[in-house]
Amino acid sequence: MNNDYTDLRNGYLETIENGVNGVRRFRSGLSFGSGSRLENLERLRKEIETADAIVIGAGTGLSTAAGFIYSGERFEQWFFDFIQSYRIPDMYSGGFYPYPSKEIFWAYWARYIYVNRYLDPPKLVYEKLLSLVRDKEYFVITTNVDHCFQKAGFGKSHLFYTQGDYGLFQSKNPANRKTYENESWVMQAMEAQGFVRNASGQFELPLDGRIRMEIPSALIPKCLDDGSDMTMNLRSDDSFVEDEGWHRASDAYAHFLDQYEGQHVLFLEIGVGANTPVIIKYPFWKMTFDNPQAVYACLNYNEACCPRQIEAQSICLDGDSGEIIRQLCDTIKTIRRDEE
Repeated sequence: MNNDYTDLRNGYLETIENGVNGVRRFRSGLSFGSGSRLENLERLRKEIETADAIVIGAGTGLSTAAGFIYSGERFEQWFFDFIQSYRIPDMYSGGFYPYPSKEIFWAYWARYIYVNRYLDPPKLVYEKLLSLVRDKEYFVITTNVDHCFQKAGFGKSHLFYTQGDYGLFQSKNPANRKTYENESWVMQAMEAQGFVRNASGQFELPLDGRIRMEIPSALIPKCLDDGSDMTMNLRSDDSFVEDEGWHRASDAYAHFLDQYEGQHVLFLEIGVGANTPVIIKYPFWKMTFDNPQAVYACLNYNEACCPRQIEAQSICLDGDSGEIIRQLCDTIKTIRRDEE
């Protein structure tokens, strides 16, 4: 495979640099927006319908709203034995625990990948979001790695997963810049732990509730090309593999932004927290500031805000993103029904 991507745009770095440079302009503080909730819902509905293009920037808050919660009942259902043995407080923390063997480490990760990549989220939030933009020119940039956009039906050519994918492995050999699909391995590793498939083909606990917290040594994933140990294709340091698919999506994102530069663009930010604002939030602020025709919308729980310099171009909706999306869908259905 040709790993020379010099002919492709790096939309990831371009927008980060743009956002970092632009955020220096926003020194007048933040605003929580203006207008009532109903007014802002109606304004967002109109923007979705009238925008020339919609750029969706999604963070973990969107998947949380869809039911992908890493603690509580869902965590206890799938990892009760790890909780008892290792006192792991939540699913995410368990991914970093120093397990005593690779067999246990990969048993944990097989479950982690299965429930967060190969199961659908409990709520149809992504599907409802797609219904809002399906007939629009849209592009999605996301820091999420759970594949929920594609599972909901968003077109692959409209998506840029910047931080990796739970469904991909990469070799620990730094010279190998490929990624490898892991679905077949995950299913084997789940069966090896004693999980059984139900009538729907999904794994569940056996009737006796007995499962193993390890996989056979022969199932420890090894790279088929170089024999090296495998690791997750998740961005944590500079060893993260940006493969051909990643670079083509990054290039597509850059060209989409260029195509609609200066036009009526809705930058729709959903569930983006403060951990990685340079990837989505800061660039969205800067592109809105630079384009008088653009509108920035922020859907977030307790963090819906915008710089004061773009307050007039912004829509801030505080609350559960899934509920906001549901309300938008219901309003549109009511309007269309009344028009018939």
